[in-house]
Amino acid sequence: MRVTWAWAGTAARLLLAGVLGYAGLVKIADLTEAGRTVALYRIVPDDSAQLVGGVIPFIEVALALLLIAGLATRAVAVATAAMMVMYIAAIISVWARGMSIDCGCFGSGGNLTSGAERGYVIDIARDLVFLAAAALLIRNPRTRYALDRWVLDAKER
Repeated sequence: MRVTWAWAGTAARLLLAGVLGYAGLVKIADLTEAGRTVALYRIVPDDSAQLVGGVIPFIEVALALLLIAGLATRAVAVATAAMMVMYIAAIISVWARGMSIDCGCFGSGGNLTSGAERGYVIDIARDLVFLAAAALLIRNPRTRYALDRWVLDAKER
């Protein structure tokens, strides 16, 4: 049973690393656009949106690198879960206010053309899957091919 959890955790860790790494790198390629996308949510003031949009991609890439290495997995999973909750809340907020924007989760977001309908269910469901993967890692942080295993096992000897 433990072996199965270790492999499931490894899959969750690598899934999250891939998603966060890709999302962060795409946004880093155009930090101005990332800031504009954050501003579209109308959650933070416009001048703060540029800062938030410029910082989030670097956090995503840092978390991805730690997940790839399997270092501080539980702490990184907690941070990832917090980000997913924040993303879900932001999408729900936009949806509840009747706004029609692309989430910008994987690069250029923006207003959709006038009259376009935007279903946020898929975006929320996707982020719930990522939240579940993070929760799995919080509960079972020991995974295969992770530096945590090497570091933690050495301390237990």
